Amino acid sequence: MKLSPPILFLAICLIPIFPGECACQEESPIGIAVEFVDHAASAHIAKSKGWFKGEGLKVSTFDNYITGMALAAALSKGDIQVAYICLIPAICAYANGKVPIKVVAGTHKYGYGLLVDPKKVKTIIGLENPDIRIGCPREGSPPDCLLHKMIDKYHLDESSILKKVRRMPPPKILLALKTGQLDAGFCCEQFPTMGEALGFKVLLTAKELWPHMQGSVLAVKEGLIKDHPEIVEKIVKITERGIQYIHERPEDAAIIAARALTFAGKKVLPLKIGKIVSDWEIPPQVILRSLTTRMECTPDIDPRQVQETINYMAKLGYIKWFRAEDILDLSFLR
Repeated sequence: MKLSPPILFLAICLIPIFPGECACQEESPIGIAVEFVDHAASAHIAKSKGWFKGEGLKVSTFDNYITGMALAAALSKGDIQVAYICLIPAICAYANGKVPIKVVAGTHKYGYGLLVDPKKVKTIIGLENPDIRIGCPREGSPPDCLLHKMIDKYHLDESSILKKVRRMPPPKILLALKTGQLDAGFCCEQFPTMGEALGFKVLLTAKELWPHMQGSVLAVKEGLIKDHPEIVEKIVKITERGIQYIHERPEDAAIIAARALTFAGKKVLPLKIGKIVSDWEIPPQVILRSLTTRMECTPDIDPRQVQETINYMAKLGYIKWFRAEDILDLSFLR
């Protein structure tokens, strides 16, 4: 049937008025950031499988950061709307950086450990030996909070421990252990499990130090929730799907995450470290052990555990106390 000019004109005008969901989201690209650890395995799986694109989402960036604290600092930039980040740095970004974010889901519990040279350190109390050199990421990071938890739980001499701590990112801790510059180090997974493969020992895990500890979370900018709740809903669904994939196909999940992390390492590691570890590949079997024994991958998040984390960080003087409900929006979880 031939359309009359007025009807044809009306039909053409209606096209941009009803562009459809996909076209609308094409105008709203999202920047995603993750930490350079297997904590973000669900995001790497989703990216590898094309799930973001499959949901009509346009991911403009997918950047790796060497630590959660570095990612927390980067969250203040306008081009990052979504972060797979450890809870503690997310809290720091919100409380200290005044970054308007909401935690909309969890990704895992635990995921940190104390790695030691078994020839030098055989017991926790042995860390007080004046000759023992300890590595840990910066103050206010998850490993640092666990360092303080260890001091509290085992009644260690705080001053004797802290004065020996050398601050450095997890990859450098593993490298320093390997080259004999450190005897012990707190770091996040996958590095403790990688260290085991090199002959070191995981003397303590996060689960032993902090039962029910919330490890990492999915955090989004408040503006994204306000302007595009449908995008947030899809990202949460994709994250849940990635976590389910880890449980249903752990070996394949480990292969995907190991490949993504090995590739990312060539970009995010500092030049000096990168040259030394350029031939290091992250084996899938290491990631498999890390994902299945050192973490509990789940999107569920307990507000009481978030509040406990806030309370402890405030006690250490890292943040001013606030209510967990101020940073949480769990309405998108199924």
